[in-house]
Amino acid sequence: QVQLVESGGGLVQAGGSLRLSCAASGRTFSDNAMGWFRQAPGKEREFVAALNWRGDSTYYGDSVKGRFTISRDKDKNTVHLQMNTLKPEDTAVYYCAADRQSQYYGSSYYRNERSYPYWGQGTQVTVSS
Repeated sequence: QVQLVESGGGLVQAGGSLRLSCAASGRTFSDNAMGWFRQAPGKEREFVAALNWRGDSTYYGDSVKGRFTISRDKDKNTVHLQMNTLKPEDTAVYYCAADRQSQYYGSSYYRNERSYPYWGQGTQVTVSS
């Protein structure tokens, strides 16, 4: 059974940093695209970041570009999201997602939540002002 488990969320002051992790089990995702999405109360789920199946391209939502960094640890079957200079508007539940395909796609593919069949349960990030 495939599982994605997020960790690292919490409460942080504006301007601070957090590092989210997503540990996969049940199969390896070292050759699959991985992504992060978030959902704030009363809002639709929003694309945050992704890396492609080879890990040689990364993609970011406009609101987090330059502040967040996605990375993968293939040996640990884990993907991370380093979040710096956090803002109150970053407050949301953050979800990890994994694709089952191993091929190149355009950037719109990685920004679409329907591209990812596997999802974690989410971790809460709260940024106080």
